[in-house]
Amino acid sequence: MALAGLVCGDRIRALAASYAAPGDTRGWPALELVSAAVAGLVAWRAGPPYVCFAVIAVALAVIDWRTSTLPDAITLPAYPITALALLPTGELPRALAGGAVLAAVYGVLWLARPEAMGLGDVKIAGLIGMAAAAMSWQALVAAAFCGQLLGALYAVSLLATGRGTRHTQFPFGTFMLLGTLPTLCLAS
Repeated sequence: MALAGLVCGDRIRALAASYAAPGDTRGWPALELVSAAVAGLVAWRAGPPYVCFAVIAVALAVIDWRTSTLPDAITLPAYPITALALLPTGELPRALAGGAVLAAVYGVLWLARPEAMGLGDVKIAGLIGMAAAAMSWQALVAAAFCGQLLGALYAVSLLATGRGTRHTQFPFGTFMLLGTLPTLCLAS
């Protein structure tokens, strides 16, 4: 599984580079190694069906962090790919319901305050909900909470260091995705 993450990491780097902000000449260091490590850890702790989501999550987290964008070209195809990967778990109905529930919750939050989060965050909430709910409803709640917690901690650190205000925007999807990965590893 780690080898699959390494190979996917190479493809992710090429894909992520195509979403670089104009004038951004920074490379994407160690993306293959991060993908391989995440794939190996998730395969070991959560099982092979979750590796696909984990690799997609790494790609989306990196792209969101670097560009504040969660591209539909990755997010939308990730739905059927994740569903197919989760099929062997026997929990696809719960996964689909969990995806719908979390997407609906984030959809309501987005409608209430569209300036507080992007529509891409709503779209990835469904993916996160699918992956987490395939494990259990408790994992879904934990994944949603962990993403919120990581985002809140980052916001507090911006305020505490004077690098941001209450109105500073940052790529929240990155924290949503990063909060899901440990949940998958610990909920198994």
